[in-house]
Amino acid sequence: MDDVTAPSQAGQLERADGPRLAFVRSAGLAPEIVFLGGWASTMSGTKSLFLEAHARRLGHAFTRFDYRGHGASDGRFEDATIGDWLDDTLAVLDAVVRHPFVLVGSSMGAWLMLLAALARPDRLRGLVGIAAAPDFTTRLLEPALTAAQRESLEREGLVALPSAYGDPVPLRPRFLEEGARHALLGAPIAIGRPVHLLHGQDDADVPWQLSLELAARLKAPHVTLELVKDGDHRLSRPSDLRRIMHALDHVLEDAL
Repeated sequence: MDDVTAPSQAGQLERADGPRLAFVRSAGLAPEIVFLGGWASTMSGTKSLFLEAHARRLGHAFTRFDYRGHGASDGRFEDATIGDWLDDTLAVLDAVVRHPFVLVGSSMGAWLMLLAALARPDRLRGLVGIAAAPDFTTRLLEPALTAAQRESLEREGLVALPSAYGDPVPLRPRFLEEGARHALLGAPIAIGRPVHLLHGQDDADVPWQLSLELAARLKAPHVTLELVKDGDHRLSRPSDLRRIMHALDHVLEDAL
């Protein structure tokens, strides 16, 4: 059993078949809480650190990490795909996370949490999705490309997409093509554990209706969809963080 009094441990997951991944793990009790960040975000965001502190108060183990090409992990962002980041997630679940787990996914991280849940159902205890963006490559990203951006992708194999949260995000055609192979919303999604989804209705990046569609597709014992009337995509205000905390608490209660 983990020593619940031990401090968080930062580490590097070395792999023969992929880039080195940076992670931080806090020891504690099961189920372990694992945070999956969004597209071009890092493991040191507001929600991740808030939930880590909450997990420590509860005595639960907690793991956060950077996908390849993100934050402190190796690799180039523009060379990676959804499948690559799913491989990273599964590697962390298999080699770093020691307990059955509850996955908390933000935006793209909620897509990855669903894929990981389907790949590792035996250890899964529940899901919390924040502004979930499953299938965003085909549902949101590709349809929004301008004619000039499409021409740049075809001619140069790369386009830099403007971001409201920082530097432009590089995009290659392979990212769109490979993302389509991981689409989930076209069929029922069998998750045998409780799921709690939160989505802001003022989300300018991922429409809240996507979470509504996801909730309808999920085949799970309990699915809760919580809409935040004035919430944006980040859901990082103190009131939003409390909502996410309570959602996690409810899933943990059902998981025990």
